[in-house]
Amino acid sequence: MLKPGPEGGYTVNIPALPGCITYGKDLEEAKVNAKETIELYIESLKKHGEEIPLMMTFWNTIRNFLHEQETYEVFKTS
Repeated sequence: MLKPGPEGGYTVNIPALPGCITYGKDLEEAKVNAKETIELYIESLKKHGEEIPLMMTFWNTIRNFLHEQETYEVFKTS
């Protein structure tokens, strides 16, 4: 989920990956940071021998995030 912050910037929460949250000062930075955060999260799971969530919600979350740059206005608060 990509949400504009009250004082600017964007917070990104990846619900399928508990605790996977990042921030960017603008939309582009938030997307780049989210991609890196997801990669590092999965890398950490592998390193610690933990299961990687391969459920449909995970893939849907990733797909939705990649398309959110076109739909983020839905989440924007006035």
